[in-house]
Amino acid sequence: MAYAVHFAATILACWLTAQVLAAARWTWRAPRVAIVCWQAVGLALGLSAMGLPMAVGLAAYDRPTGGALLALADDLAHGTLPAGVGAAHLGLVGVGFGIGAVLLTTTVRAVHGAVRAQRRHRELLSLVARRDPTVPGALVLDHPSAAAYCLPGVRPRVVVSAGTVDLLDPAELAAVLTHERAHAQERHDLVLLPFTALCRALPWFGWVRDAHARVALLVEMRADDKARELHAEEPLAGALRRFAAAGHRLTPAGTLGIGDRDLDVRVQRLLVADRPPRVLGATALAVAATLVTLPISLFLS
Repeated sequence: MAYAVHFAATILACWLTAQVLAAARWTWRAPRVAIVCWQAVGLALGLSAMGLPMAVGLAAYDRPTGGALLALADDLAHGTLPAGVGAAHLGLVGVGFGIGAVLLTTTVRAVHGAVRAQRRHRELLSLVARRDPTVPGALVLDHPSAAAYCLPGVRPRVVVSAGTVDLLDPAELAAVLTHERAHAQERHDLVLLPFTALCRALPWFGWVRDAHARVALLVEMRADDKARELHAEEPLAGALRRFAAAGHRLTPAGTLGIGDRDLDVRVQRLLVADRPPRVLGATALAVAATLVTLPISLFLS
């Protein structure tokens, strides 16, 4: 049962780490580090949720889960099982595999849904969007609402509405375009994908949904940082203020939009020049690495 206790402890540690990350504000100063920590929590949680019932079912083998699974497979092939392994224990192993199947299935469904939505929107853009020399490298939609978003994928597209072109001055528009290109370059859609899958697989856990919201905000802050590196704080902050005042904003499904999340918080953050907390960030990464290492080592041993 010692290995089951390790998995249970990891699940508890994931929950505690998620609570700390959700309440922390240093994450706003180091969004890339915080995103890695959240990813580690998600991976460790998924592996431990699979491993816990398996470890309980395989307790009679008294070895790490990976080795116990191999031993069980060998015993089943020879038609013999050790004392202490019955139908209930095999059922628990099946539950672990079932959790893994649910996580894999929801991830595949999330990928399929995102790709399908992106394909439909890309086809729509080919019909209604246009190039504009005042907006280099982007497509323009003739729509009065404020919209600026990245359509991710192998061939990403940055899209702005005519309303956005009229709303922003040239410096603000350039900062917005850099923000959206950062989403495409760093594949932030893939960063969010596992958390979307976890929300679908574990909908009864409120802290899983909160994790998705937190990571989505951190992704926007990371793109804000990339835009700030090239355009300073004021143009992007001004653009966010204009988006906040614009009222109706558009962000189609399957895209990453600049104006759809916590605009006031992001403006305040841009105007406060705090350095990333190096020691705290390094500590958080060490905790994240430990969380992931334990379940992986139990499966590989």
